Amino acid sequence: EVQLQASGGGSVRAGGSLRLSCAASGFTFGDRTVGWFRQRPGKDREGVVCVRNSGDNIWYEDSGRFTIAVDNAKKTLYLQMNDLNSEDTAVYYCVLGICARQYFGPTDFWGQGTQVTVSS
Repeated sequence: EVQLQASGGGSVRAGGSLRLSCAASGFTFGDRTVGWFRQRPGKDREGVVCVRNSGDNIWYEDSGRFTIAVDNAKKTLYLQMNDLNSEDTAVYYCVLGICARQYFGPTDFWGQGTQVTVSS
């Protein structure tokens, strides 16, 4: 069964950093496209980055504060977030095969996501 699970969220002060993990089962990251999304309070889900199997990633959050890395041995995709601010407070999701700047489709197959809270 193909699955993704996001984790690593938490509470951090403005200016701090967090590293989110997206653990895969049933596939290899290099073979599939994965989207990182977030949903801020009261807002629709928005894309953070599209991690494409071609290696030509698309950054929707283009402030330059976030980076990605893959550990194929652990089958985990990481989202490193630096210099966080209150606008980054959101539930973050990783989703297989979906990339978009904004997403309005069904989400019943999405995982629970991981909460990131940034306080000033």
